Amino acid sequence: MNFLVWIIFGALAGWIASIIMGKNAKMGAIANIIVGILGAFIGGYIMDFFGAGGVTGFNFTSLLVAIVGAVVLLFVVGLFTRR
Repeated sequence: MNFLVWIIFGALAGWIASIIMGKNAKMGAIANIIVGILGAFIGGYIMDFFGAGGVTGFNFTSLLVAIVGAVVLLFVVGLFTRR
């Protein structure tokens, strides 16, 4: 069940981040899931660095952390690819 929650959480966070970064038309569902899950990890590390809580479960605060991490991931990937 935890695996399914991570997929749903990642899909939602990745989709919102792709809309924020203007890459929604270029990304599919699998890419949104991967970006969202990686974004949750990146956002957790960023929040831990600043002394705040990271991803603590399926709640609004954790979703915001995952979205921030996914936006950072898409930004960094965008620096290395010229699309």
